[in-house]
Amino acid sequence: MYDVIIIGGGPAGSSAAIYTARGNLKTLVIDKAPFTGALALTHKIANYPGVEGEWSGKELLETFRRQASAFGAEYIQTTITAVDVEDEIKTVFTADGVFEAKAVIFATGSKGRNRMISGEERLLGKGVSICATCDGAFFTGRPVIVIGDSEEALEEAAALSKFASRITFLVPRAELQGVDHAPELPGTEWMFRTRPLEIIGERSVEGVKIRTAGGEERILEADGVFVFLSGSKPGTELIKEQVPLDDEGFMILDSLMQSPVPGVFGAGEVRRTPVKQAVVAAADGAIAAMAVDKYIHKRTQVLPQYK
Repeated sequence: MYDVIIIGGGPAGSSAAIYTARGNLKTLVIDKAPFTGALALTHKIANYPGVEGEWSGKELLETFRRQASAFGAEYIQTTITAVDVEDEIKTVFTADGVFEAKAVIFATGSKGRNRMISGEERLLGKGVSICATCDGAFFTGRPVIVIGDSEEALEEAAALSKFASRITFLVPRAELQGVDHAPELPGTEWMFRTRPLEIIGERSVEGVKIRTAGGEERILEADGVFVFLSGSKPGTELIKEQVPLDDEGFMILDSLMQSPVPGVFGAGEVRRTPVKQAVVAAADGAIAAMAVDKYIHKRTQVLPQYK
């Protein structure tokens, strides 16, 4: 019997584990694939508070885990087959056994698109990025390509326009979803109904092979490619019949990351976050952890961990 089971060991889950374990709660973190999340695949991070210099996402994640483990959190790598969170004691069924806890935090992140662009996975972190705020400064004065079809892609391109010498914005559709018209962004060329076929490059990005609306195939040269195509969904499949979700599958949570189901909490990209950043996910995890402490000890308010 654990005090809390945290499902997911990314920045949200590991941050939660640091706080719950440090608060003397018996903590178990279950992670199916420890180093395949968005943070672990990020090649360079230079803007995480308190971390100087450039770190890889994997290095930062390993630091999170070491810190949580030092406070007593357990980590196991296994596949979860089912959960039962409706009773007072929460049960998690895995390939390696059944685990129980008084509370559970879902920090399962989001699921990526079913199909990636050819060359995208191979060059991820080598010129391919999924975060303009994280990596935009590395492309100061250099040409980049943005591939996207949503308002999120537009916001990321606006962030990139402060750094890149030129942006070519490829939109596979006839228009951006949820956007009335394409705004003016400095140094940006818009290409609608343009399909990216392959991201080109050996050791780093050299360009993108495209097919235009007229059927012409050619290569656009660039030093970086930022991909923001629709398809990313919150990883909430396990709980969709037990915990209230919105129409896109995000957990419905209050300001303390609590769901309407007692003892069930969420953190990170399982909720509708305003921005997708490791520091935001980590903050969610800390809030959820302190709310779990309040829930288990039946306190009327959250007690901060300053000492």
